[in-house]
Amino acid sequence: MHDTAIYIGRFEPVHTGHLALLQRALDSAQNVIVVVGSAWQARSPKNPFTWQEREAMLHEVLPAADRARVRVLPVRDYYNEAVWVQAVRRGVAEIAGADANIGLVGHFKDATSSYLSAFPGWQLIHVERQGRIDATAIRDAYFGATPATVQAALAPLAAEIPPSTLTALERFAHTPHYPALQEEWRMLRRYREAWSAAPYPPVFVTVDAVLRCQDHVLLIRRAHAPGKGQLAVPGGFIEQRETVWQSCLRELVEETHCDLPEATMRAALQAVAVFDHPDRSQRGRTLTHAHYFDLGSAPFPKVQADDDALQVQWTPLSELAGMEEEFFEDHFHMLDHFLGLTDLNEPSRSLA
Repeated sequence: MHDTAIYIGRFEPVHTGHLALLQRALDSAQNVIVVVGSAWQARSPKNPFTWQEREAMLHEVLPAADRARVRVLPVRDYYNEAVWVQAVRRGVAEIAGADANIGLVGHFKDATSSYLSAFPGWQLIHVERQGRIDATAIRDAYFGATPATVQAALAPLAAEIPPSTLTALERFAHTPHYPALQEEWRMLRRYREAWSAAPYPPVFVTVDAVLRCQDHVLLIRRAHAPGKGQLAVPGGFIEQRETVWQSCLRELVEETHCDLPEATMRAALQAVAVFDHPDRSQRGRTLTHAHYFDLGSAPFPKVQADDDALQVQWTPLSELAGMEEEFFEDHFHMLDHFLGLTDLNEPSRSLA
């Protein structure tokens, strides 16, 4: 018997396979910590629910006695396994204590389950896969419905979805978030269908410009799906006859009208980093080359929204950490990489 059992997942949404592993955790230890991943991500078809909404789903499927034994630990997507593992270990230690006897519940589903091997010292409590359902099938049926037809659309999967989750999904379908996510879901399906006949899945190359001036950073609010209305740094897809440098400067001008001399931009360039996590974009395998510029104390360049930007703004660096849930894909992580917005040595941002 372990002091604490750990169960890691995203729960988008909670289904019976999750419950089987959660029950194994409850049977293996007096206390259970459920690590809820993709916390503070902006809503998207892959991550439609906040971590608080997923916490509520988990608690609603448990009897009161078991509910009291389960704590939820939200953890952001760091797009870096070593950093993510450090954050999980730190959060678990804050709840369970540094010397707790830990068991880790899980099963090796596919390559995405490799994290189960990343916690030496925690005993793996292996559980065979329960059923054939996964959350992707539920989300596809869900977003292909309407508020009036959600129940019928999910009926073929109802045996795999707890009644309380079904109720939560029906309730969520009557919020403004549902049609916005459906628009994103349909756009992403069309996007993937456009290259589905290719002999190999394509790898897309993009560029991004992190432009700093007077301790502010230049952000846009996206005008179109995916990520419509979400914050991002200026950027886009590289064109056939461009270098990544040329593409970066072009996208910056097209989206913000920030048209500084190339010599000024070269002098301001501090670093270039490639962000290539396989899950960083729902559009498909997308590698981006992010350029970090610092104009120091120079006057703010004039900017104006255009092209794919609904809005353009100079945002103080001091405000960025509190805006994490507004950012498109991994753009907050991109800013964190260059600007150091999060600190793994500080107490966890929020524990439920």
